[in-house]
Amino acid sequence: MRWESGNRITLLKNGTEFFPSLAASIESAQREIYIQTYIYELDDTGRMIGDKLMAAAQRGVQVMLLLDGYGSRKLAPDYVQQLEAAGVKVMVYRPKISPWSLKRSRLRRLHRKVSVFDGQHGYVGGINIIDDMNVPGKRAAPRVDYAVKVEGPLVFALHLSTRNLWRRLAWLHLREAVPHPVLPAPSFITDGMRAAFVMRDNVLHRRDIERAYLKAIGKAREEIIIASAYFVPGKKFRQALIAASQRGVRVRLLLQGRMEYWLMFATHEVYALFLRHGIEIYEYRASFMHSKVAVMDKRWATVGSSNLDPFSLLLAREANIVVQDKRFNAELKADLERAIAEKATRVRPEDWSRRHIFKRMFSLLVYVVVRVMIGLVGHHEKH
Repeated sequence: MRWESGNRITLLKNGTEFFPSLAASIESAQREIYIQTYIYELDDTGRMIGDKLMAAAQRGVQVMLLLDGYGSRKLAPDYVQQLEAAGVKVMVYRPKISPWSLKRSRLRRLHRKVSVFDGQHGYVGGINIIDDMNVPGKRAAPRVDYAVKVEGPLVFALHLSTRNLWRRLAWLHLREAVPHPVLPAPSFITDGMRAAFVMRDNVLHRRDIERAYLKAIGKAREEIIIASAYFVPGKKFRQALIAASQRGVRVRLLLQGRMEYWLMFATHEVYALFLRHGIEIYEYRASFMHSKVAVMDKRWATVGSSNLDPFSLLLAREANIVVQDKRFNAELKADLERAIAEKATRVRPEDWSRRHIFKRMFSLLVYVVVRVMIGLVGHHEKH
C-alpha cells in the first residue's frame, strides 16, 4: 500500500450525493472517461448516466465503460448497442455466467466501482449505477452506501489501474486498442490529505485490502467501527478483532439487519463469538445497508467496494481508499454513529443466547455452505 500526500478526499453518502457529482464530472470531461461498475441497472439513474455518457462520446470524449458479466446481466443488449452506437466503448468482465458452476473463474467478479475523468479526478466506493430506491420489496427507505471523490496525486494510481485493466481485457477480447491521450498530472493540493488506493486482484494484490484492515486493527488503541453489508470474516480477521477488544479497544460492528440473500445468514454464526468477547453488534434495519466502510481511532478510515466476506477478500476485484485524516475520520464516524443511534438495533448477548435453536442451526448450516463453496474453488481457512 503506497501512501500519497496532497489529496482532497470528499465523502459522498448514497446516490443522492454521488450521482449529481458523477454526472457533473461526465459533463465536464474533455478527453477521457473510465467507469467500472459491478451493477448497471436501467432505471432512471442508469438512463441519466447513460445519456450523459453518450453525450460525452458524441462531443469527442473517449468513454470506456466496463461492466461485470454477472452484476450487470440484466442490462438489455439493445441498450448496450445504443451506447456503442453513440460512441461509448463497452466491455463486459467475464460475460460467461453459470448458476450451477463453482469454478473459480465464474466467482471472480469485477466488484469494484472506480471511475476516472481526464486523469484529474475520480471516484471510488461501493455505489453501483442503480437508483437508491431500487431495492427489494420497493421499500420507502433508500439503500445506504458510500463513495469518495478523489483529487490530487492519488488519482494517478486510479487512472493507471483502470487503464491497465481495460487494456488487458481489450487484448483478451480481441478489441482494438484505445489510444491514450497525453494528460497532465493531477495537481498536488496544499494541506491535502494523506491517502492510499488499495485494490484486490488475483495476481499481485491478492490480500492487500485484508492486510490494510488487519494492520489498522492491530494498531487501534481506542475504537473501531466497521460497517459491512456482508460480514463473514475469516480466522485472522476474527482473531484480530477479538484481540483488539481484549486490549481495551471499543469495537462496534454495524451489520445488515435485513436479509437480502439467504447466504447472508452466515454472518450470524460469528455473533456468539464476538458478543462473548465484548464486541458490540448493531443491525441496521431502516433499509438495505450496502456500506463497506470503517473508522479506527481518530486518523484512519476506509471507503470502498470490499465487503468483509470470502467472496470480496478472496475472489473479486475490489478497490478501497484508505485515508489518514482527522476531519475525514470525524465526518464518517459521525454519520456511522447517527446510523447506530437512530436506525440500528443492538444485539445483546442475553437476547442472542435465547434465540430459537432452529435459527441458530440454520445460520451454522449457511456458514458451512459458504466455507465449503470457498473450499471448492481452492481456498482454505488459513485466511
